[in-house]
Amino acid sequence: MAGATRTVIAPGRVNLIGDHTDYTGGLVLPMTIDRWTEISYTMSDRVALTSVDEPEAVHLPLSIDDPAAIEPAWGRYVAGVVAELHPTEGIRGEVRTTIPIGAGLSSSAALEVAVALALGHRGTPLQLAQLCQRAENRASGVPSGIMDQLCIAAGRRDHATLIDCGELTVTPVPVPAGLDVVVQFIAHRTLVGSPYAERIADPVVRNRAVHVVTENQRVRDFCAAIEAGDFAAAGALMVESHVSLRDRYATSTAVMDTAVERLAATPGVYGARMTGGGFGGCVVALAEPGALRDGWVVRAVEGAHLVDREA
Repeated sequence: MAGATRTVIAPGRVNLIGDHTDYTGGLVLPMTIDRWTEISYTMSDRVALTSVDEPEAVHLPLSIDDPAAIEPAWGRYVAGVVAELHPTEGIRGEVRTTIPIGAGLSSSAALEVAVALALGHRGTPLQLAQLCQRAENRASGVPSGIMDQLCIAAGRRDHATLIDCGELTVTPVPVPAGLDVVVQFIAHRTLVGSPYAERIADPVVRNRAVHVVTENQRVRDFCAAIEAGDFAAAGALMVESHVSLRDRYATSTAVMDTAVERLAATPGVYGARMTGGGFGGCVVALAEPGALRDGWVVRAVEGAHLVDREA
């Protein structure tokens, strides 16, 4: 059945707490969400993908030296995987996604993981995540951490994913029933024109370090609070995390701050914070069921996997 159509899906992720700690070897607590990137494909002698959301298709050979030079831009993440995986067989197919682009919900990592699985990667979730992390670094030129790819590769239904990014270990953390995890899209992320780019001096470095140390502890405390059913304490830690991202890591914006303040003041909401790398994107809130009508109530789903397999 060489010509059989196969399908692979990879979920997005929302980070409940622990930002800018993964690339320093710290702790993070993301959760896969019920928004997916899906690739339906047949095997081919090259990589040819069209997207229902992008005007230009991606056409790639099986040997690539510089993924960052590929056009269109979304094809760089595909090319990064090809360059790292060195496949002997390509794919031809269509990409669909329900993960909002530019929202900080890991649409690029979901695409990378889905492409790697479609091209035949069959290693462990950690090996899959490491390959896709390298692919993203090559494609974007940014030395990003492993959180997104590892959460997407190793996610478990009804659980958040506690990741020690130094030890590269994964511990599932149950998401209790009777708790809404709500994601609201606020603004597209951008680093262009950031007023913080030139502010590298000793006080800045010190603030960044304090954020990382205290954020790691907040991840530990958040997991303990969730396990104990103390949702108010967990929510307070989310607000503390946002304040630290705002004041010590300088990655928030006025519109994100306003959104978090509004959510935190809403009856039935335990806490809220910016999620993702910053400078826009989404906020995530913990709330009593039905307390928030705006946004997506997301649930934790299984990690990336093949839907159709050869007999």
